[in-house]
Amino acid sequence: MEEMSWSENYKLSWDDFKGQPNQDTDAVAVTASGITFSYSINKRDDKVYGFKTLVKAFFYPEHSWCKSDQVDTHVLGHEQLHFDITELHARLFRQRIAALKPHEGLAKTLQDMHSAIDSQLAEMQNTYDVQSEYSINVDGQKKWMDSIAVRLKALNKFKSKG
Repeated sequence: MEEMSWSENYKLSWDDFKGQPNQDTDAVAVTASGITFSYSINKRDDKVYGFKTLVKAFFYPEHSWCKSDQVDTHVLGHEQLHFDITELHARLFRQRIAALKPHEGLAKTLQDMHSAIDSQLAEMQNTYDVQSEYSINVDGQKKWMDSIAVRLKALNKFKSKG
């Protein structure tokens, strides 16, 4: 499956939305994005002494779509922010991981953290759509864009390395 990593140097274009549009919905575009997570734990004599993690924010072109006759740059900004919200949660996840110390039960801790961040991500994506009325509410959209920009900047040291 094709995937694109989040990068502060690249903004989505409508060409990135390669999926088949769903004609049975009022939606004019859908962004499919998510966080992938993997880890390895170093153990010696059943004692955990270190770990590595990999957290990535991805956009999935084949599962993202738009009705090209009904979209514009404002809607594209709305879709980009969905991807930025995914990146924000990847940064929050990395920040939480950075605070972890090696311990017994680390695998479960990491898996639980991943589940929690996925839930928080889904909740924020839904709240964003409701409060911006899927981009129709221009003021609501602007507030979200400003808020996410500030939050991304605050977590800059945890950003995805494009």
